[in-house]
Amino acid sequence: MIPITKPFLPPIADYQKRVADIWTRQWLTNNGPLVNELEEQLKEYLSVPELLFVSNGTIAIQLAIKALDLHGEIITTPFSYVATTSSIVWEGCTPVFVDIDPETFNIDPTKIAAAITPQTSAILATHVYGNPCAVEEIQAVAAAHGLKVIYDAAHAFGTQYKGKSLFEYGDLCTTSFHATKLFHTTEGGAVICKDPALAKKLGYLRNFGHDGPEKFAGVGINGKNSEFHAAMGLCNLPHMTAILEKRKNLSQYYDHALRKLDHQKQKIQQDTVYNHAYYPVLLPSEGLLLRMVDELQKNWIYPRRYFYPSLHQLNYVTPCYMPVSEDIAARILCLPLYHELTHEDIDLVARILVKVQNG
Repeated sequence: MIPITKPFLPPIADYQKRVADIWTRQWLTNNGPLVNELEEQLKEYLSVPELLFVSNGTIAIQLAIKALDLHGEIITTPFSYVATTSSIVWEGCTPVFVDIDPETFNIDPTKIAAAITPQTSAILATHVYGNPCAVEEIQAVAAAHGLKVIYDAAHAFGTQYKGKSLFEYGDLCTTSFHATKLFHTTEGGAVICKDPALAKKLGYLRNFGHDGPEKFAGVGINGKNSEFHAAMGLCNLPHMTAILEKRKNLSQYYDHALRKLDHQKQKIQQDTVYNHAYYPVLLPSEGLLLRMVDELQKNWIYPRRYFYPSLHQLNYVTPCYMPVSEDIAARILCLPLYHELTHEDIDLVARILVKVQNG
């Protein structure tokens, strides 16, 4: 079987040593020493000033919205995972969709200004598949209208734009450390920012608002993560160079293997060191995609329609017309990509896709 992905796992002895230390300390959660160590190592690895390790990437977005005190409308992309939109709704705000660029698959910056109203408080954009948004253009629009900017960078660990981690852009940036991500802590996520005061506020928000054992700075939730999850992150982080290099190699091999396939690739932003988080192919039609998925599954190969459906079609948002996103969502297919995938696996996937294409 070739699944869409498999989690990278470090040597089990490394994790067992970390777990044995947790057993000795009997400090399992509540801002333990491994959580603090992981936060410091991630800040150093990513060269970011402030980073808070939280329970997952969805909570990270919700905390970002709360920390910036956002209300009313938030402009966002319809082409992302459902958590991007559901977090906006969950926090009592209204998602206002702006269509995407047909080449980068990111929110189209030229269409944002037209969607701004007196009720707009922020822009929440996704770096789709780890491909940088048009961050300068988005920031210019936000500055002109007094808006905050949040980036959902769930896919962007290891991507650099203009020599900096992609996590450095925006008022706040969120990411996921879910098991399917390049860097993972089994479950987890992070909120990244430049402002120490904002980071302090986020610290209160993720821990019930606690400002000491018997004092509260305000309302908060349980967004903490455990020592066991931090241990997995600390064991995985030293392998990131090898992980990124392997994914680059596999993606380049896909490029070669699929040279006879009629498809469009995502256009990666200039000045980017890309992390190859996914391998999406945009096929000529949804019908062809469905035939390919069916044939792959008959051979125990499981790609993913990611992202599908376009989020403007959710039953809890205001209906709107997003033709580009709807079209891309219908024709996009992410192919298997993970550390243990082999060139022989890729050859098999490619042969089946080309065979279905040629009828």
